Amino acid sequence: MEIEGYSRYTLSLIYGISRLVPLYCLAIFLSSSLWGNDIPFKPGEKLEYKLKWGFFPVGSAVLEVLPMKWEGNESFYHLSFRVRTNSFADKIYRVRTEIESVVSSDFSRSISYQKKQREGRTQKDILVEFDYQKKRASYQEKGKNKLYLDIPNKVFDPLSIAYFFRIGSLTSGATRSLPTCDGKKIQHIVVKTSKREKIKVPAGSFYAIGTVPEMKNLSGVFKKSPDGILQVWYSADPAKIPVKISSKVVIGSFTASLERKTQAK
Repeated sequence: MEIEGYSRYTLSLIYGISRLVPLYCLAIFLSSSLWGNDIPFKPGEKLEYKLKWGFFPVGSAVLEVLPMKWEGNESFYHLSFRVRTNSFADKIYRVRTEIESVVSSDFSRSISYQKKQREGRTQKDILVEFDYQKKRASYQEKGKNKLYLDIPNKVFDPLSIAYFFRIGSLTSGATRSLPTCDGKKIQHIVVKTSKREKIKVPAGSFYAIGTVPEMKNLSGVFKKSPDGILQVWYSADPAKIPVKISSKVVIGSFTASLERKTQAK
């Protein structure tokens, strides 16, 4: 079967964008006890990325720090991630997914995680709330019964860990184990930090340090690709901005490159 001249293999590459992107948040977190209290990002920061399968542009993604949330006298970080396919990929598999995360003001643990998933025929609205007094997370998918999961004293959701990794220092050659929770399960993934190198992306050239998670602990398409490679490069400066994400798995290669950054005012 072909659609407008594209083979099944090409279609599988584009379909994979909706399965791979959330894993990049999961692949870049290190243990919370190792970092200091300096937070290099503020409300107003916006990072925009170009998404490609091989040489084909297939969409865009945005990471953004929204205005702080307040409950009484307590403030919380409010994070946002949006991904969408372009007009080319829309004809085959349309993606318009939005994720939001609320994190404690000292960035020590997640408070809630919300996902509005619009991927092809998949239409899901998910809310995860972390209750540390009861030591459990609740997972609520619209139209379904609420699920509960026991959690430790501190846990991070798949979006907040993408920001948490920017806190503290990056050291080449380090290995860390990371816990993360999406409301349905807690995973521990081993991440290795690689060497410092120069990376060129649409936003410019950066000296960056790469991180590589072990594939055996990842799910989805990576589970079927034991020899797959997933790498995330962070700028080797105080901001530690994720400038490039690259994967090579059984269904092809994928790259997300920083195109534009807006600093907090």
